[in-house]
Amino acid sequence: MTLIEKEDRSAGVRVLRLNRPDRRNALSGELVEALLDALSQAEADPEVRVIVLHGSGGTFCAGGDLAGGLGGTGGLVAAHQQRGVFGEVLLRLMKSPLVSIAAIEGDALGGGLGLAVACDVGIADPAARFGTPEIKLGLFPWIILAVLQRNVGRKALMELVLTGSRVDATRALELGLITRIAEAGGALSDALALADTLSARAPIALSLGKQTFQAVADQPLEDAVRFLNTHLTLNLMTEDAMEGVAAFLQRREPSWKGR
Repeated sequence: MTLIEKEDRSAGVRVLRLNRPDRRNALSGELVEALLDALSQAEADPEVRVIVLHGSGGTFCAGGDLAGGLGGTGGLVAAHQQRGVFGEVLLRLMKSPLVSIAAIEGDALGGGLGLAVACDVGIADPAARFGTPEIKLGLFPWIILAVLQRNVGRKALMELVLTGSRVDATRALELGLITRIAEAGGALSDALALADTLSARAPIALSLGKQTFQAVADQPLEDAVRFLNTHLTLNLMTEDAMEGVAAFLQRREPSWKGR
């Protein structure tokens, strides 16, 4: 079985589909490694600008594969390092020059919720469910907590992780876990439509802007302002910026060069 299905839907857009439907796309070590490799391949492809993350079989991701074991293999240190690969996936999604969109159907639980929130945009089916059930198993949502804390209010998140309760799409939108609720059955089509729109933007502005957005999120205010000023200057020096301004003044569509 292919753990990650890859589809180049159109110029600039790649769909990455978690493909363990029999396990509700639970995160095995092999699936996590495959996802990290698929993200690396997408970044290495100069045509790809946006990725859409989706789950096969009507479920986004049910979290860690408990039946497969979470202990890892090869001793304590090796197992620790194996579990850390999932953290690398979350960091890759957030820091990648590619814009990421999660198309969420069914459950996004535990590590699956972490994947969804690590994406830049989350579009959910109205029947989707979200939660961190780890506490009910005597565990805690350790790695994904770093991502959740950067997107959800502290008190609301504390209740979510301590109770392990599942919330619906409406509540997920209120909490900041997702950005939009689609019509029933429309999460993937909405995500693809948005991906097409974004992939038509200037490549440099898209990637540089996304990475800078993430970089300044945790910086002190004065450092952030200076950092952003530097990147404004960098952006203004690109051919795409010059082309964009020229196209606006000449009342024509821009022709992006990606440099």
